[in-house]
Amino acid sequence: MSQETIAPLSGAALRLTQFGVIRAAGAEAAKFLHSQLTQDFALLGDGQARLAGYCSAKGRLLATLVGWKSGPEELLLVLPVELLAPTLKRLSMFVMRAKCKLSDATAEFQLWGLAGAPASAWLGAVAPAQTWDLAAFNEGQVLRLPNVAGQAAGQARYLLALPATAPAPALPALSAADWQWLDVQSGLAWVQAATVEQFVPQMLNLELLGGVNFQKGCYPGQEVVARSQYRGTLKRRTFLFETAAPAQVGQEIFHSEDPGQPAGLVAAVAERDGRALLLAETKIAALEGGSLHLGAADGALLEVRPLPYELREPA
Repeated sequence: MSQETIAPLSGAALRLTQFGVIRAAGAEAAKFLHSQLTQDFALLGDGQARLAGYCSAKGRLLATLVGWKSGPEELLLVLPVELLAPTLKRLSMFVMRAKCKLSDATAEFQLWGLAGAPASAWLGAVAPAQTWDLAAFNEGQVLRLPNVAGQAAGQARYLLALPATAPAPALPALSAADWQWLDVQSGLAWVQAATVEQFVPQMLNLELLGGVNFQKGCYPGQEVVARSQYRGTLKRRTFLFETAAPAQVGQEIFHSEDPGQPAGLVAAVAERDGRALLLAETKIAALEGGSLHLGAADGALLEVRPLPYELREPA
């Protein structure tokens, strides 16, 4: 089953319990986040969300997250819930005298993934048109997620954040397997516990998804990220693969012509109908000849699939 011929969606909405919410509140909340993350939060508009990375001093990703303004002096950050506590703890260490208070606000919100034409119709004119656009909707906010490879124009995806007490979206249920399949097809690999500090942002194609601003001021790891962008040709990227075997995040992949050392690492996985779709960071040169395999040089064959964006070299 090719990812380009995936069966139609069976529903339109899924509660995303695998994500949590950090609140940043205070007069300098945006300024503080601007100083810590790879994207520009100082100039964040009311109708915009930002994809961003949080890096170590060595430029390695500790987390990926999406943030937006929920009030004049308040921002919300959405990230995998398994990384919320360590991310909150580390960010809090650097607040110091900044007028910013960070807290775990997960219990205060419902996060929903919406997909397909039924979701777009339900949102109506409010539905954001462009990736990372943001709009108010009922008691919450909705943002447009990245496009999906091989999908028709009507298969848009959205992230909806509602208060915990709000009614659930009046939409049919979308299975977790379908959502994850679409999520992987978008080419965005969320940093997870198994991949913390494994990648600089460009290894996950983060800048191609709007997750890095190379004109903004200093943040942890900025010099490493900038060097990776401007020192010459990038040697590693994330690619989309399909295979007939089960896969796990953090699993190594190997090249048929260099079996003694791993050629890359699995960053995201979706499984459906006996197939696995995965995003894996690997050496670009490894796709120029031979074959890539899961877990070992004689493991399951990985078949390259097209991403929804172009893998271009730094300007």
